[in-house]
Amino acid sequence: MRINGKLRGKTIFITGASRGIGKAIALKAARDGANIVIAAKTADPHPKLAGTIYSAAKEIEREGGKALACVVDVRDEEQVRKAVQAAVDKFGGIDILINNASAIALTPTLETDMKRYDLMHNINTRGTFLVSKACIPHLLKSKHGHILNISPPLVMAPHWFGNHVAYTMAKYGMSMCVLGMAEEFRDKGLAVNALWPRTAIYTDAVKMLQGEGAVQYSRTPEIMADAAYAILCRDPSSCTGNFFIDEEVVIEEGVNELKRYACFPENADKLISDFFLPEKYFSKL
Repeated sequence: MRINGKLRGKTIFITGASRGIGKAIALKAARDGANIVIAAKTADPHPKLAGTIYSAAKEIEREGGKALACVVDVRDEEQVRKAVQAAVDKFGGIDILINNASAIALTPTLETDMKRYDLMHNINTRGTFLVSKACIPHLLKSKHGHILNISPPLVMAPHWFGNHVAYTMAKYGMSMCVLGMAEEFRDKGLAVNALWPRTAIYTDAVKMLQGEGAVQYSRTPEIMADAAYAILCRDPSSCTGNFFIDEEVVIEEGVNELKRYACFPENADKLISDFFLPEKYFSKL
């Protein structure tokens, strides 16, 4: 999907942007000439996961954007506020926030230790609320204020809770931020939306969870990047409170061939559906 220049000069604060979906969105916006604030924990190389905030910054600048790498644990209020101020000092403000940082553990109740429970809730729900709260005063000053949470539609079906209630609660907390903040700021020109993948997206995190074989039945992060770009280019006054699904967004933008996003195009009709989707999505891809 082509860029259109609408994000040129806009400052985008992205949590968890050192790799995966967050980095893919950052690179897409960078090609449009955006300023990208990479707010993530990985300052030093991880033994199992590729990429740091500094390597991501170099990639962003190679693609035509401007980058600011900030070491940020979204659980730490002081780190968050320092990064937000650094972004404002360097770029003059913040136009867009993408809450992408997330923690996952697909364990049932008796197998979920409280340390992991707290990690998921503190990163997913509390982190999203905290970073949003810190950025909103600046977003309200922008003429193109957007918050985009990488979180699912609020489908209150028991089967999405029964197998991993702790993770579902934490992830839905991000989506409840969308529901509430979209209504709270509806009349103030600030858009708040969610974006979620229709299928599994192959990232290093998915590789660790499901193994290398998952790549055969997954899409690349580029579909999420294209969908996020399309949403963020829209008028915030008329695009808020939505729970978008990536493939629906790109189809609406004129992408007619989704095979391009499959890691293995020959398996494009065998892709794994993601969690938390309404029943209508569980027909054959």
